[in-house]
Amino acid sequence: MNVSGAHKRTTSAGALHLVVGIASTGRREILATTLRHLACQARQPDEVVVCVWSTDDIDQSGLADLTCPSRVLMSPRGSCCQRNRILDNVSQADVVIFLDDDFLMAPSYLEQVEQLFAEHSNVVIATGTVIADGITGPGISVQEGTTRLETAQLSADYDPDPLRSVYCGYGCNMAVRMSAVDCGNLRFDEALPLYGWLEDLDFSRMAARYGRVVKSTRLKGVHLGTKVGRTSGTRFGYSQIANPVYLVRKGTMTVHHAGLQVARNVIANTVKVWRPEPWVDRKGRVRGNFRALADLMLGHLAPRNIENMD
Repeated sequence: MNVSGAHKRTTSAGALHLVVGIASTGRREILATTLRHLACQARQPDEVVVCVWSTDDIDQSGLADLTCPSRVLMSPRGSCCQRNRILDNVSQADVVIFLDDDFLMAPSYLEQVEQLFAEHSNVVIATGTVIADGITGPGISVQEGTTRLETAQLSADYDPDPLRSVYCGYGCNMAVRMSAVDCGNLRFDEALPLYGWLEDLDFSRMAARYGRVVKSTRLKGVHLGTKVGRTSGTRFGYSQIANPVYLVRKGTMTVHHAGLQVARNVIANTVKVWRPEPWVDRKGRVRGNFRALADLMLGHLAPRNIENMD
């Protein structure tokens, strides 16, 4: 189904109306840095919409530095709730670029997003190439992230075939065509609470009914992987099992894919608990894994159970 033309708007900035949407909780400083970094974009967004849980989550004076309109929305805590709040309030958008509050885009990122969605009417979700991802390590400083972007920009080679279809977008940087969202009444699943692990996969598989989900080598960025404000180890360990099982039951994840995901996580946590990385609570994750397995056997497993954990 081609949904590209349902809500096309004209803007002063370009052919499409681009909105950057950021959900954030408890990460005021890194959010401020990410917002300031938007000034580096060659193609400025038509609007920036930030959704937070508390007024303490954002320094609103920092929004004054933006050269485009901006809004701050309030929502119950949780990445899915907050992203849905953004979707509910961007009726003029052609494309919403969801960013984590610690994702730095290369200067050409939004320019390339606009070109991609204008030229490929069958693309409903596009995710970029993460040239460095601090989520898999101790995290990346803002200075190091900026340096890596500059280096990547200087050494970039032209790629004649930058798009390839992928199973899902990566939630830290995921551009979504709003006509597909409207056509399918798509929303992030709020049954995946707090950090909402795998909400990007779930949303992508629902969106894939309306077009292509792609990864582009021309959309580059750095995910700092800032550790402040992350979900506790026990909660995350529980989600590592509860969320895939829930998505299998829902039909947006295959048994094979979920089985590999669960097995990989349980094995990694069990092996590494003896020599854990300083930035990972392996004991908490193992505790969460085994609590989830017990709930699975007892028939009590549900993603929302983490809301009652410390």
